[in-house]
Amino acid sequence: MTPVRLGAVGYLNARPLVYGLDALPRFHVRYDVPSECARLLHENAIDLGLIPSIEYLRGGPYRIVPDVAIVSNGPVASVALYTTKPIEDVRSVAMDTSSRTSVALTQVLCTRHFKIAPAVVHVGPDLTEMLARCDAALIIGDIALLLDHRTLQLRDQKAQVRKIDLGEVWQSLTGLPFVYAFWAGRPGAVTAEDVEALQRARDAGRTQSEQIAQQYFAGTPAHREIGARYLRDNIQYHLGKPEREGLEAFYRYAAEAGVVESAGRLELY
Repeated sequence: MTPVRLGAVGYLNARPLVYGLDALPRFHVRYDVPSECARLLHENAIDLGLIPSIEYLRGGPYRIVPDVAIVSNGPVASVALYTTKPIEDVRSVAMDTSSRTSVALTQVLCTRHFKIAPAVVHVGPDLTEMLARCDAALIIGDIALLLDHRTLQLRDQKAQVRKIDLGEVWQSLTGLPFVYAFWAGRPGAVTAEDVEALQRARDAGRTQSEQIAQQYFAGTPAHREIGARYLRDNIQYHLGKPEREGLEAFYRYAAEAGVVESAGRLELY
């Protein structure tokens, strides 16, 4: 049987979802940043992608692997807006080019919660350079998780940087979890047995926070405790009813803000 081409996110938070999959002949796994996973799926270069949730509405039609996702219900630690001004005074935001969903979340929160309409610049995730160009910067993934913004040396030495955790803001605004990514592909891309294998990988991976963090940060022991705590306390991996409600709310708000054309509907394998 031809292997299923999986496009996985290379960040730490995705590793529990691919736990053991590299050893299964049924799957061929490649790792990329979230925006690249989306591009590859849209272009049929992979069969199933761990895509940013907003990209479900920008291609396809797609189906979602049931009950598997990257989720936070409160502070996420790895998706943050860094500002040098009070948020109400922010007029420009530098957006991490690695991201799609977090960019959309930032736009939704600016519209619905912060009540601002900043200009947007898309640049690579270098916080010093981003804040030299804009009033605020969106950083995601491992960089945001490990970054100590309090020690950042800015060109404006008087500026102080504040970190706004977007998972925390979303939960405060809606009372719902936020879904950052999930496995998605075209109808028929995977079998029921494939879906079960992906769910088993999730079940195994979510019990191995310490081991995954130790392997992921093998060359940087100081980061292992941060990584293990993050996997235990900040990230969840189920797509149940509350998570689907949060996802549907995000899609509605994104459509109302003009981020996507329509809110669509969730279709599962």
